Amino acid sequence: MTASFLDQLEAVLDKPGLLRPGDGLERYESEWRGRYRSRALAVARPQDVSVLAAVVACCARHQIPVVAQGGNTGLVGGAVACGERRELLLSLDRMTAVRAVDAHSACMTVEAGCTLHNAARAAAEAGWRLPLALASGGSATIGGILATNAGGNETIRFGNARAMVLGVEAVLADGQVWHGLSPLRKDNAGYDLAQLLVGSEGTLAILSAATLALRPLPAQRAVAWLAVSSPAAALKVLGELRRVLDESLSAFELIPAQAIEFVQQLLPEATCPVASDSAWHVLVDCDCARPGESLRETLLMVLERLYADGAVNDAALAETEAQANAFWRLRESISDAQKTGGVSIKHDISLPVAEIPSFLDELLPMLQRQVPGIRPCVFGHLGDGNLHFNLSQPPDMAADGFLAREAELNELVFARVLARGGSIAAEHGIGLLRRDWLARSADPVALEAMRRIKQALDPNNLLNPGKVVG
Repeated sequence: MTASFLDQLEAVLDKPGLLRPGDGLERYESEWRGRYRSRALAVARPQDVSVLAAVVACCARHQIPVVAQGGNTGLVGGAVACGERRELLLSLDRMTAVRAVDAHSACMTVEAGCTLHNAARAAAEAGWRLPLALASGGSATIGGILATNAGGNETIRFGNARAMVLGVEAVLADGQVWHGLSPLRKDNAGYDLAQLLVGSEGTLAILSAATLALRPLPAQRAVAWLAVSSPAAALKVLGELRRVLDESLSAFELIPAQAIEFVQQLLPEATCPVASDSAWHVLVDCDCARPGESLRETLLMVLERLYADGAVNDAALAETEAQANAFWRLRESISDAQKTGGVSIKHDISLPVAEIPSFLDELLPMLQRQVPGIRPCVFGHLGDGNLHFNLSQPPDMAADGFLAREAELNELVFARVLARGGSIAAEHGIGLLRRDWLARSADPVALEAMRRIKQALDPNNLLNPGKVVG
């Protein structure tokens, strides 16, 4: 049966389009974090949507589960094949075209395998901005970003990925193609199926392309690095900047001293922009399409006032684009730099913004009591309530011993997140890693509705089985 299935796939795909075991599957089977390892039946690499549809239809006829994969940089095991050579990995890495940039409708249509950086570059070359920024933008693909509804650095201003979606093209579980690409900003003709598929992690359909809303390119920009005494002080700064800068505020990142220490171990040439030995730092980025220097002048005025009030201990305003990029390099190197501190237990959480200071004041001492010497590396998008609540192993504890306490630490963190009305999965999705926690924490009515939707669109459970709702 498997041989017949693979022979039929071979007839559908061109020579580079099918990889069998022994043909170099490893780069598709090895997850970025190394936590999960696939053992795929094969890897299909369709070159266009018609071939993608034919592959999915073939899987449906043979009842072969299929797992869609984008850049393979996910963090929750959402794009790995489970079991032993039972599931087909379907890579979109050959569907990379920017199909169109529509200046009149301020949108672009991009295939699922196109990386975020390439899509943003194509938009910029046409005089537009794709308002989504991720540290993994060089490898993360549009399909994977939409499948997980990724957020990123600019969510405070532009929203998560779903906020950019005007329409999608997708292949359903039986191989039918839904041609839902559209430049329309207003379309109330029935259910919003595109938004249903965004964030579904390939469990309801396979996204093949999307039409995304664009914004004007910035004409002026101001970037600052601040030292603050505490998350509460950072929250005060956020409130003032929001009030004065309004929608010009594009990013507001909270960074602990521990993160900077890790980055400087990884990148010895990296320097903190402020001399202060503050325990907490903030990276602020603002821009607008109006030409001039007014934004920089306004930011400087607000920072001087905040410094006089004691909310800011020290500040550095980037003088050049190169300096601004150096500030961001510090921030975007944190995830890789954590490896210098050994293994880490990661949590992608969100909370009501006002709850974050008291949440940290409560939980960080509890963690130290639970695991003496633990090194919390808590950073992220304070402006939208999303924290990467990562815990690095104590220097005197073995990696295996620390990882053995993951369930215990998850319980400690997630229980307090949920008690404050937060989410256990802010922007990375559910995948395999958080599936059981979703089952524990989601509203039972919502969970049942999700299962009914899954059953309706994928009755044979062939699309990314075992993920999200099982």
